[in-house]
Amino acid sequence: MIKMLIGDKAFYKRLLILMIPIMIQNGITNFVNMLDNIMIGAVGTPQMTGVAITNQLFFVFNLCVFGAVSGAGIFGAQFFGKNDEQGVRHTFRFKLLFCGLITVIGILLFTFCGEWLIDLYMKGDEGITDRAATAEYAMAYMKIMLIGLIPFTAVQCYSSTLREGGKPNLPMISGVCAVVVNLVLNYLLIFGKFGLPEMGVAGAAVATVISRFTEIAIVAAASHLQIKKYPFLKGLYKGFRIPKKLVGQLLIKGLPLMLNETLWASGLAVINQCYSQRGLDAVAACNISQTFWNVFSIAYMATGAAIGIILGQMLGSGDLKNAKSTAYKLITFSFSVATVIAVIYAICAEFIPLAYNTDDQIRHLATSLMQITALVMPFEALTHASYFAMRSGGKMLVTFIFDNGFMWLVNVLLAYILSHFTAIPFLTIFAIVHAVSVVKAVLGILLVKNGFWVKNIISD
Repeated sequence: MIKMLIGDKAFYKRLLILMIPIMIQNGITNFVNMLDNIMIGAVGTPQMTGVAITNQLFFVFNLCVFGAVSGAGIFGAQFFGKNDEQGVRHTFRFKLLFCGLITVIGILLFTFCGEWLIDLYMKGDEGITDRAATAEYAMAYMKIMLIGLIPFTAVQCYSSTLREGGKPNLPMISGVCAVVVNLVLNYLLIFGKFGLPEMGVAGAAVATVISRFTEIAIVAAASHLQIKKYPFLKGLYKGFRIPKKLVGQLLIKGLPLMLNETLWASGLAVINQCYSQRGLDAVAACNISQTFWNVFSIAYMATGAAIGIILGQMLGSGDLKNAKSTAYKLITFSFSVATVIAVIYAICAEFIPLAYNTDDQIRHLATSLMQITALVMPFEALTHASYFAMRSGGKMLVTFIFDNGFMWLVNVLLAYILSHFTAIPFLTIFAIVHAVSVVKAVLGILLVKNGFWVKNIISD
């Protein structure tokens, strides 16, 4: 049992080489987002809540793009494992074209339906003044942030491809530079320091947009200037012809995954909208809790990304025999790391909300939410790791049902029924919706154990 669940030094060295750069990049990004959140929260609760609502909507777009690059990335990782540079190049082109289309659709949707989407979160019992101010800040933030969707999408295409090839350092460096720019500009523009205008929420949006253009400039320039290190970039923009058979395969595998990520993010948005039925205090507390959840969950999130890369390369190289045993070791590692971090998170939850300039009621509620999510963090890690293991073999239908079937038929349905048809307090609803994660984690382990996902999808 120990040999099955625990690897040797070489195993963990390979895992950490992939995991640490991803964790550093995501950690710095989420840490800066946390500081941004605190800075905006220092301006006022309506500002913080307005930005939180808009970011919840952008989260759906972000995961739609992530799903698109991840679907193609299944092929990218296996092409890297096979040392097929042309295959990687075609996959990269597909990402650029497909994600470009998603971005155009996203910009049009937010431009013409933004106010209606924001209004969905204004169903609580607060006064008209609070609702109007929150909606105004949300729209001001959204209009500026739309500009940043283009560089965001380009960065995802570049970074995902580099990581699939086991080269996560450049995305990490560009990401670190971007968040430093974001942090500095946030301080200067939100509060109007060193003679700059005090822009508040708008300043936060401007800082984010500039940082995203900084990130794509660094990652694109540095990678193309090192063409020998990244040979798959050679001739990338000389033509966008992709073999029809590969396009068909990419769409068959990619569309379900993109739909999966989009529906999953939409499910979270719907759940948060259900929580908003209990008032904007619930929205504000969820914003604080989610911001710090993102910071504390980076380790098991990075492990999930590494699992997809490691297993994808193993399957692409034809090493099917060891893929399943490797998956057990990776999942065990993810669960162990998440358990340790969950304990730290639960302790820190007592002090974190004190950093916000908001009501004591919201602070106490945020602490309770963080402690509830700390309890389920190890099970969320199991679910996350199992999902990436199954996805590495291109089993889109099963992963779709596993992820979204459970999300919509259990989590969303529970949140909707309890918030709309009962008088149960918000905190109880939140606890019930998160508690069912234990069931999903057990299901994920059973599916991985089945081994149906161990498959080379590029052998032909």
